[in-house]
Amino acid sequence: MNKITEYSTTIFESIKHITEKGNEYWYARELMQVLEYTRWGNFEKVIEKAKLACELSENIIIDHFADVSKMVAIGSNAKRKQDDYKLSRYACYLIVQNADSRKKVVAFGQTYFAVQTRKQEITEEYFNSLDENKKRLITRKQTIDKNKTLYKTAKDSGVQNYGKFTNYCYQGLYGGENAKQISKRKGLTDKDEILDYMGSEELADNLFRIVQTEAKLKKENINNEHDANMTHYKVGKEVRETIKRLGGTLPENLPTPEKSITQIRLDELKKIENK
Repeated sequence: MNKITEYSTTIFESIKHITEKGNEYWYARELMQVLEYTRWGNFEKVIEKAKLACELSENIIIDHFADVSKMVAIGSNAKRKQDDYKLSRYACYLIVQNADSRKKVVAFGQTYFAVQTRKQEITEEYFNSLDENKKRLITRKQTIDKNKTLYKTAKDSGVQNYGKFTNYCYQGLYGGENAKQISKRKGLTDKDEILDYMGSEELADNLFRIVQTEAKLKKENINNEHDANMTHYKVGKEVRETIKRLGGTLPENLPTPEKSITQIRLDELKKIENK
């Protein structure tokens, strides 16, 4: 990679990690390699400058630069400490601002993290300003898009019975309830799509489950239907446990909206037509 045109957002997105709470982060050691630094000592100097900038901007350093140093084996049963940090997007932005701008990848990173950081701020601000129906429309669209990629990944992982595959996730996330039981509890017919009768919070729970399942199928190179189904179940169950730990409302206890997504879309179209 020696031309700026050969860089793309994938070089930074590919090393991005997601916590069980849905928060994104990067490891300093991985970012160091992408930014074409070969020695940790040199890159650590950049990190220290970024931490200073963080402090001067009145942000809490540990919130953006979490120390995750660990002991690593170096042979003959010996170990040594390997320094590393778990970085927020803002920390990455400060790092690329203080890195060697003569490197084309650094110049690209400066633009990428600046744009993405601002985009995230605008997106969150915009989303939080919306009413419940508009939040549902946006999150439902996201689940549709992500489900498409999940089912493609599931197919590559050996899944043939997609209904069964979906039921495993629901049973994990909904404490044993399958799709039919969820539909019955919500008072839906066989023709109704369950996801169309979820509020924005319940949709977000399922969106997180979808994204994490796809990532796990790829990461663990699942290649048979049984393991793919169990992966879907385990991810659903882990999302459920996360909701419990955070003191949130379990999905089966969230209210079912009176209007479906289809009805909301029709209402929005009528508003446009009547303008």
